[in-house]
Amino acid sequence: MSRKPTKGYFVRGKFVAEGSELDLELKAELKGTYDSTKTDLKRESDALQDLGKELMTLRSDLFKRLQLSDQLIDALAEAKRITNFEGKRRQLQYVGKLMRKLTPEQVAAVKQALDEQRNGSASEKMSLQVAEQWRDRLVVEEAALSIWLDHFPGTDVQQLRSLIRQSRKDIEKAKEQAAAAAAAAGPDAEPKEVSKGRAYRDLFQLVREQLAGAGKADAGAEDDGDE
Repeated sequence: MSRKPTKGYFVRGKFVAEGSELDLELKAELKGTYDSTKTDLKRESDALQDLGKELMTLRSDLFKRLQLSDQLIDALAEAKRITNFEGKRRQLQYVGKLMRKLTPEQVAAVKQALDEQRNGSASEKMSLQVAEQWRDRLVVEEAALSIWLDHFPGTDVQQLRSLIRQSRKDIEKAKEQAAAAAAAAGPDAEPKEVSKGRAYRDLFQLVREQLAGAGKADAGAEDDGDE
């Protein structure tokens, strides 16, 4: 796969990458605001150092995907190893210096990897949504069980039936308790969230594992049950 070219321009025969320190300095000279841009550069430098610190917490699979330089990888590993406060502070400054050598595309990739670690990838989010849809459909619709088994015949039917049945009981019981509590508290009381119970959570886990195991996270819970 060809590498996406870095955006930039040439000044006196020298390539200047957009967003680089030289780029900011040249733009500052044009605007006559060099002093204020030095502050901007310091702010950007601090932000990259903080980003480097966050990199130390990144999962190994996401970290390897970034294809960082050996120099930066070693510097991050050393920063993890150091326990002395002053030594770690100086090492992180060095990490920040190396971070400033990254291209804008590499910085964007680092931020994307950290965001994926915090919030999950788009495919992971979709898988969770599909699992939630199936779980809720199994609890609410009587016909959903046979539709599910058509898609995932390897499911432990006895366990699935038991979880569905217990989830329905727990939800009904929780609704009754919530209604009784609301009546006792009066009309102005804040309504309490209904806890749907352990079986409801276990049902979600079972559904999620089946979807992942069968590789059918895109097998929609939107099938109509007319078949």
